[in-house]
Amino acid sequence: MTQAELKLCSLLLREYFGDIVETIGTFLIRSGPQPLRLIAADTGLLLDQVKKALCVLIQHNLVGYQVQKRGLVEYEARCQRVLRILRYPRYIYTAKSLYGDTGELLVEELLLNGHMSMSALVRKVADRLTETMEDGKTMDYSEVANTFVRLADTHFVQRCPLVPEGLDTPTVPPPPAPTLVLNEKDMYVVPRLNLVGKGKRRRSCEEEDGEHQAKKQKQDGESTEPPPDDGIYWQVNIDRFHQHFRDQAIVSAIANRMDQTSSEIVRTMLRMSEVTTSSNAPYTQPLSSNEIFRSLPAGYNIGKQVLDQYLTLLADDPLEFVGKARDSGGGMFTVNLHKALASLATATLESIVEERFGSRCARIFRLLLRKKHLEQKQVEDFAMIPAKEAKDMLYRMLSENLVALQEIPKTPDHAPSRTFYLYTVNVPAAARMLLHRCYKTRGSSVPIPPSQSVANLMERRQYESRENKRLLEKSQRVEAILASLQATGAGDTQLQDIEEMITGPERHQLDTLKRNVNKLDASETQVDETIFVLESFIESTVRRP
Repeated sequence: MTQAELKLCSLLLREYFGDIVETIGTFLIRSGPQPLRLIAADTGLLLDQVKKALCVLIQHNLVGYQVQKRGLVEYEARCQRVLRILRYPRYIYTAKSLYGDTGELLVEELLLNGHMSMSALVRKVADRLTETMEDGKTMDYSEVANTFVRLADTHFVQRCPLVPEGLDTPTVPPPPAPTLVLNEKDMYVVPRLNLVGKGKRRRSCEEEDGEHQAKKQKQDGESTEPPPDDGIYWQVNIDRFHQHFRDQAIVSAIANRMDQTSSEIVRTMLRMSEVTTSSNAPYTQPLSSNEIFRSLPAGYNIGKQVLDQYLTLLADDPLEFVGKARDSGGGMFTVNLHKALASLATATLESIVEERFGSRCARIFRLLLRKKHLEQKQVEDFAMIPAKEAKDMLYRMLSENLVALQEIPKTPDHAPSRTFYLYTVNVPAAARMLLHRCYKTRGSSVPIPPSQSVANLMERRQYESRENKRLLEKSQRVEAILASLQATGAGDTQLQDIEEMITGPERHQLDTLKRNVNKLDASETQVDETIFVLESFIESTVRRP
């Protein structure tokens, strides 16, 4: 964990959970696994506050615990999981694009609450959807439950580990902390629930006061039974969302390189393998051309012969996104995920070099990627760039660690006159350097597309909101008054008088603030996309045998 990542984790925890949780989380990230008493002593917080903060972090899977040999429970922060908070909006948007508003709210509630049972989640989402509907319309629990089942079938949500049954015995004392287990076969099995009902709207205070006491007495008299899925909790499967992002990036790259039909064929292959292929697999399961042909979308009217031609074209492409495994059954084809990620990372590096240093530097960079090792004179000749300019460009990229210089001596004394100096590009090392700079909080030369890091963008957005706090609070009060007056049927004149409480200059300042915040949010998303590509490539190189 670098200082840049530590700073970003601290900013994310403070923004989403507050100062106390941020203090505990940052302390655990800095110091590693620690027991409860030591956390309270070193942070200076009350023991009750530390317990509550740890409960919040464990609920959201940001902190884990482990029982040591002497029975001491130590808590450890999951740094990479904290950094994934930055990607929450992308998870929610993906669920909306795949499963509509219902899928969006299901994923949003799971991210907001950490984990929930299916019955509680379905009821809460149904109530939220009913609130947005017209008067007289409601959302059935069954419709929300069906969308949840689709999310589980495609592995976007999964069960949380549980405490094994049968451990509570009177003779054996309970362990200091439970050991959670999960059967992989049950990870995506949805319990059979008979959820009958519809979403409810929130009632006004006047309507609730008359019935609240009677309902409370009635509920107290009834025997409260636990729901059928009591103890079965669900959480968002982040790895599955990352797999979807990777597949979308591969499909987009194929569309840019070839055409829409080729990208649709690759999309079909990835969709057929999305559940059967693990997120860290080097390639997808082999698929025959007949299986691919039968699985193409109904609106895609291409013949079997045309499909075979496209598959041959994809398999012969130098990038090798698609490979041919066997010739049986008309040919067995796979998507080479590791090579696809390497191509995506290389394209990202090329675009960064071009934006940072210009098209001529990008030409030299692509030349080194293709030729692997070149002397300075060879770079000048192949790139057709004057010697002085080529030398300056190579040194600039060398100073930024985008290219490397390798020495090959002719003699053991390493004399410069008898040594070859070869320029090369170490793609994994360059990707790690750029990934660090994407997270970096400070730096005068940060060669990433927006020329800013995620932490810088977050700090700037928080600064803008802090500086205009009074104006934002005033705008919220005016909007609340307008909403209440519209609900009571106020006239246009009265509404206009309320709107004029915000003057022209203040309204202009608000518009400027919203525009700046939207730009900062968009920049955060763009930097995160770069981070995702680089991280995926680095992880694939680490896993590769």
